[in-house]
Amino acid sequence: MLSLKNHSRLALIYFLLAALFGVVLRAFYTIEIPINYRFVVHGHSHIALLGWVYVALTTLIYKTYIDQAAFYSKYRYIFWFTQITIVGMLVTFPFMGYKVFSIIFSTLFLFASYGFTWFVLKHSKKELKDSNSFKCVKIAVGYMVLSSLGPWALGAIISTLGTESVWYRMAIYFYLHFQFNGWMVLALIGLLLYLLEKNNIQLSKTVFNRFFWSFNLGVIFTFSLSTLWVKPSILFNVIGGFGSFIQISAIFLLAKYINSKKGALKQLFSNFQFKLLATVSALLLIKMMLQLITSIPFFANLAATYVDFTIGYLHWTFLGVVTLSLFLLLDYYKLLHIPRAGYIVYITGFIVTEILIFYKGLAGFFNLQINDGYFLVLSLGSVLIPLSIIVILFTNLKVSQT
Repeated sequence: MLSLKNHSRLALIYFLLAALFGVVLRAFYTIEIPINYRFVVHGHSHIALLGWVYVALTTLIYKTYIDQAAFYSKYRYIFWFTQITIVGMLVTFPFMGYKVFSIIFSTLFLFASYGFTWFVLKHSKKELKDSNSFKCVKIAVGYMVLSSLGPWALGAIISTLGTESVWYRMAIYFYLHFQFNGWMVLALIGLLLYLLEKNNIQLSKTVFNRFFWSFNLGVIFTFSLSTLWVKPSILFNVIGGFGSFIQISAIFLLAKYINSKKGALKQLFSNFQFKLLATVSALLLIKMMLQLITSIPFFANLAATYVDFTIGYLHWTFLGVVTLSLFLLLDYYKLLHIPRAGYIVYITGFIVTEILIFYKGLAGFFNLQINDGYFLVLSLGSVLIPLSIIVILFTNLKVSQT
């Protein structure tokens, strides 16, 4: 018998480690730490995306669409092989960056993700394969596979053109775009739709198709926004702006329908979970609006010039939209219990750090001086994130012992 609760706790441990790496990176500017900053950034990002989000999201997908005794053994092999690759990246990236062993483990992870994709497409319950929710998840894992073209390209780019090449950053942005905007967000939407379908809250075929095609065309078109830092033709701004607009229309369409079922949702979710859903919806809408704004040349140049805007946007998506969605779904399925105290500490840390990160970008634009106190406050604010995860983790360990 698989223990999906333990899998979820393991994902949370990865999140804790990634958050601690984040604190180290913030503290780098306040105290002398004998680390290679860039190497720790690699470790931080890989464990955050591939440890916390990937493990939590694949656990939820397995529970929702497969979770049958006949497939326990196959899934167990895929799961533990994946953990070996993640631990391998954990002990190599922070200390050596992109070198032989870290590249081997990250490459093996790609094969593990391909194995999971095959497993989901082949073994998901037949009665769910024609559902709207599974259509979203199926395309989402497709985006995950598509995003892997970025890491595959990195090896060739590093060995031939070097890390200072335009194509090096382009490959990373390609990967991040289809990870965040394709794989993660669409998979989470699919899992939410499943909960609605399970409780007889069905989108009509017309409404779903309008949402589905608008959202996915938006994912493709908005990749052009990730290329604006090289100042291409204005056509790229137009394509990115159009993609952002149709994505916003898709999200509005979905939100409008879900809002019309508010009474049923309040019965489906606890009061805390319903508030989490409302928070995630607001954060997702703001994310989409920020995306649309960056299609305007002035703001595109601003984001390219002051990297803090990009960092703030990525953390908004990761810590806000994606992580809070995972908290909601894991809490709903009782795979994790998200205590109120842990959530309050987490959301406080999220808000404080986002304000400070975007402030630094604005300070750069307005030529305002940033003193040493800023980095100290940012470091202290960042501590709230791992602190909240520790509260959540210990709460769940305590519950498992009772």
